[in-house]
Amino acid sequence: MNQAADKTRRSKETDVPKLKGREYEEKLRKLHVELVKLQEWVKREGKKVCVVFEGRDGAGKGGVIKAITERVSPRVFRVVALAAPTEREKSQMYVQRYMQHFPSAGEIVIFDRSWYNRAGVERVMGFCTEDQAKGFLRVVPSVEKAMVDSGIVLLKYWLEVSPEEQTSRLTARIDDKRKIWKLSQMDLDSYARWNDYTRCRDDMFQATDTAWAPWFIARSDNKRQARLNIIAHLLSSIPYKKVPRGDVKLPKRKVARSKPLRASLKIVPQAYDRASRATQRTRAAENPGGRR
Repeated sequence: MNQAADKTRRSKETDVPKLKGREYEEKLRKLHVELVKLQEWVKREGKKVCVVFEGRDGAGKGGVIKAITERVSPRVFRVVALAAPTEREKSQMYVQRYMQHFPSAGEIVIFDRSWYNRAGVERVMGFCTEDQAKGFLRVVPSVEKAMVDSGIVLLKYWLEVSPEEQTSRLTARIDDKRKIWKLSQMDLDSYARWNDYTRCRDDMFQATDTAWAPWFIARSDNKRQARLNIIAHLLSSIPYKKVPRGDVKLPKRKVARSKPLRASLKIVPQAYDRASRATQRTRAAENPGGRR
């Protein structure tokens, strides 16, 4: 597909009205109900599900994963976000450190970046050689075939963000002290290499978009819509069924008359008061002379 056609297609896919908060929360709540049904079915049937999220920095992977997992059990939905490999791990077969995190019966494992690091950031930033990257692309389809043949349901999502939206999001991380931890030196170094990442992405799709483990592309400029789209697609890709449950009722119990807490116990103070005092101390430190 040429660039003009892709731009037109992208515009049609992303040019949708932004969801208002209440509408988004209501749609997400319904999907959460279905995710719980999926969870109970996976547990009962002993199924194994592996979900891979890849994309450029700022594409929205973390937000999607949070939306998926915020109402389900972490014992069933397990998120794997590996740090840089240790020296010992560097000496291992490349996919070895990922294999130990593959799902067992009754688990849904979500990879926040995965073995595809070798096809992306490692290749772009020079952490592996070109021969190693090309060797990985030759081998990984067979590894994923073995995963699927072993009974793992494997879903691979690439979150596609535009260069303008990525810039906006990374800039927001600089300006927001709550998000500054999300912006590493690696993110800054890789930001300037948009075209290199594009070439590596296309090579990855060419080599690893297989019949048994295809890639699914999610346009993610519209964060809320992307989250809803991905969760709905994930649910539609797994033939789960509602697990029947009997009526749940709380049993009767007896509660003795409450006794006052010991005076020596420490009570957590009101957060508002503590925050006010901290703010006052900060202001006093910044303005020691009391100048306005």
